[in-house]
Parts: sequence; C-alpha cells; structure tokens
Amino acid sequence: MLTISGLKKTLGNFTISIDSMIIPQCGIYGLIGPNGSGKSTAAKLIMDLIPRDEGAVEFSGFSRRDVTLLSQKPYMLNDTVYENLVYPLKLRKIKPDPALCKDYLQKIGLWERQKQKAASLSSGEKQKLSFMRALIFKPKLIIADEALTALDIDSLDAAEKIMLETQRNDGITWLIISHQLSHIKRLCAYIFFLADGRLHAHGSAEDILLRSQNPHVMRYLKQEVF
Repeated sequence: MLTISGLKKTLGNFTISIDSMIIPQCGIYGLIGPNGSGKSTAAKLIMDLIPRDEGAVEFSGFSRRDVTLLSQKPYMLNDTVYENLVYPLKLRKIKPDPALCKDYLQKIGLWERQKQKAASLSSGEKQKLSFMRALIFKPKLIIADEALTALDIDSLDAAEKIMLETQRNDGITWLIISHQLSHIKRLCAYIFFLADGRLHAHGSAEDILLRSQNPHVMRYLKQEVF
C-alpha cells in the first residue's frame, strides 16, 4: 500500500498539496488532470526524486526499492539494448534469466537487436524497452508517467495486455498518469483527479469519467476526447 498524507511542495509560483491519497496493492489506478496540475511532480515526490516540504509518503508491504518510475522520455544507458534491459537486475545483484530476457525482448520486437546501442532506437522503441526494463525485476509498484505516448496502436494494445497480465499474475500495482483517457478507461478501476496541485476527486473509473458532477472534472472532460 502507498499512503500519502499532508504532502506539500512549492516550486516557484506553484504549490502541490495533497491531504490524503491511498493506493492499495494489487490494482491499476489512474491519475489524471490538466497540464500543469502537478501529476508529474506528485510522481517525483513519491519516488523521492525531489524533497518534500511537508508530509509523508509511506509504503506498506514493500520498500522504495520495489517501486519504479516510467517516464515519457526514458533514459537509456550508453550500452546495448540487452544491457539496458538487465540493468535493474544488476543493481539488485540478481542474475539475469536468459530465457526471460529473450522472452521480454521478443515481446517488443527487439530480440534480434539486443546488441544494438539503445540510444539508436526510435522514441517508441525506447519506450517499449523502458517498459520491459521496469518489469524485469518484478517491482511491487510501477508509476507510468505518460510512458506509452509514442507507441502505435498495436504496441499500445500489447502493453495494456502486459499491464493487466502482470497485475493479475505478479501482483504488480500500477499508477498510470496519462492524458489518453481511453487508455485510462480500459485499464483503471479507480481514478484520482488532480487540478491546480489539489486532489479534487477520486472514485471508480465510471464515477469519475462518466458520472462526475465535480466542476473541475467536468471542465477537464469537456476538453478531452476518449
């Protein structure tokens, strides 16, 4: 479980303030809201990439080492596709399983290019490699911040199936930050809505996307298509 309480951070003229937000284990959750609402800042605060001014981010049942962040523009090591894939394992002193690595790279069409420099991949290929790299060490929580925006329809469909499969079989919890509301609706059972640095609403996907009477949510949905 991830529990956020009394969280506050000021960056220039912007302040994010979340009184309470709880993400239980074993589920797929969405975090949506307009540009500049603080979604990416919230992800960085959860990951402890930037210091909090106030409040707490607590994990129950797992540690921060069991959490990983997927970003829109993933960082690639100056090394091969294969070495990028297994890097999280090496950090944790886990011996890579050759069969699993082959399976992961085959799923994203990069097995034949395993010795190629990862930096030479296209944006979509980098996102797919980053996606599988996040899964390789079996984390407990994956925060995906606009992490699949460069994928074509077929690749996005494959990624969504993997998300559902890993959540069901491996107990991985996902927090998906995305403007692709159709993607959010297909995957997420529960959604948090952030605007102006505040958590204005949360509830089931149907309640937030189809039945919400919250003015902030209604204004946002009028501008988005799904």
